[in-house]
Amino acid sequence: MDSGDTFWLALALVLILEGLFPFISPGGWKRMFQQLLELHEGQIRFFGLCSILAGLVMVWLLA
Repeated sequence: MDSGDTFWLALALVLILEGLFPFISPGGWKRMFQQLLELHEGQIRFFGLCSILAGLVMVWLLA
């Protein structure tokens, strides 16, 4: 498997994981996004930064 295949496989897994919650619990998914809209921009940026850092650490550990 070359790096191009790995990229597409990773993207496919992201799409699967992103689709699970709205498929399993559409009402909960809507409530989660309503709560997200109530957060301040700084809080949203903090969660985004935490996600980026967690992803980078995982890539570093697995690569």
